[in-house]
Amino acid sequence: MSLPCSDQSIRPRKMQSASLPRGVEAVRCWCGDVCKVKEVTDFSDWLGMKFFMCANYESDPPESISAYVRPPSPPPLCMYYRWIDTEMPDWAVTEIRERGRRAWASLDLEERREKAEAEEKAEQKKEWEDYCVEQRAFLDEMIRKNQEEKLRLEEVYRQREQAREAERERKRKRARAAKAAEEAGDGKGKYPRWTQ
Repeated sequence: MSLPCSDQSIRPRKMQSASLPRGVEAVRCWCGDVCKVKEVTDFSDWLGMKFFMCANYESDPPESISAYVRPPSPPPLCMYYRWIDTEMPDWAVTEIRERGRRAWASLDLEERREKAEAEEKAEQKKEWEDYCVEQRAFLDEMIRKNQEEKLRLEEVYRQREQAREAERERKRKRARAAKAAEEAGDGKGKYPRWTQ
């Protein structure tokens, strides 16, 4: 058994009541009361180890009467505790190894999940970039076709306008010729000569 200790930096934080191991006698603390037997329950280097603790220990709260009424903790008389076990039990070592294995497996799973998410995001980004390139090419092709169609239509409209202007010029010449012929006529009658 170890020596009594009051070093608060290494005392266990989470514990539960335990039975006195076979072959170990109960001891009294510094204040003279019979010590309680506790077992460490927090995930630490002392998991599963048993120790004696003063019945008036500072962190041992009294039992509550109900869920709503909790009596105040008594003032600490002494902060005595003494380790009964010097090594962790086999089940605690197995539990720590299993928890470590589960933690590493969880970490590995998390890393694989993050890697898969990163790959999926990269794939989505690549697909989006490819889609943008395709759309840009499609839009460029449509713009090119629209410009070609616009040039073709402009040429058709220009040719039609030239043909229309040529027709108008032909009609103007005919009208000038008819006007000149009428003015050059004898003017004897009220009507042109060919109608008299």
